[in-house]
Amino acid sequence: MIKKVVEKTKKNLGELIFGVHPLIEFLKAKKRKLISIYTTKPQPKGWTDIEKLLPSYPVAIQYVDRMVLHKMVDSQDHQGFVAWVQPFVYQKKFFESTKSPFIVLLDGIQDPRNLGAIIRSMYCMGVSGIVLIKKGGAPLTAAAIKASAGLAEYIPIFIAGSLGEALFLIKSSGYALYLATFGGADVTNYPFQTPLCLVIGSEGMGVSSAVYKEGIKVTLFQTRSDISYNAAVAASLISFAILQKIKI
Repeated sequence: MIKKVVEKTKKNLGELIFGVHPLIEFLKAKKRKLISIYTTKPQPKGWTDIEKLLPSYPVAIQYVDRMVLHKMVDSQDHQGFVAWVQPFVYQKKFFESTKSPFIVLLDGIQDPRNLGAIIRSMYCMGVSGIVLIKKGGAPLTAAAIKASAGLAEYIPIFIAGSLGEALFLIKSSGYALYLATFGGADVTNYPFQTPLCLVIGSEGMGVSSAVYKEGIKVTLFQTRSDISYNAAVAASLISFAILQKIKI
């Protein structure tokens, strides 16, 4: 039974999402089509909230064992809901600085949970959009969407083919580049200017060497030099500091 369900999903054009909040936000956003829902009997907590948001067109609801759900998404954090949906809708054109004055470039973020947490925070703070790199970073998987609490459905996300392409698009669009790293200006005192792009580096290596020489370095205060903030925490704190100084 498990094998049949997983094989069936792979044959259809789409992707899986899981969890109560991701499914609710998916349905609220109405940006892509819901194909089918896999859940259990008795129906899990949250079904009432999901049911009232279901579209008018037919949606297949299939009841399976919880172990099937575990297998489908390689996680036990599905809360009893897995959905097969149309692929995520990325922004096709790069951001216009006049309309999107504050964007964030994620340079090599590896952990999908960090990716999702960053997306969640950026959406909550009103950041204009996010730039991902196709190679070298965590893709927007079901786990990342779960970590974003489904808020990835709302914030514009652009995927650049390479870091070089991303830098070219950012600079040619008129964005000032600010790099979250050690040894930079204090983020609480720096006079940030818009339009701007904040670069958050990878969890282990930080900002790539190719980016390091391209922008203005800004740093969060910390009492120890042998450790660093979690990437998602750093992104949130620096973005908050920036938003206290600019208007978007």
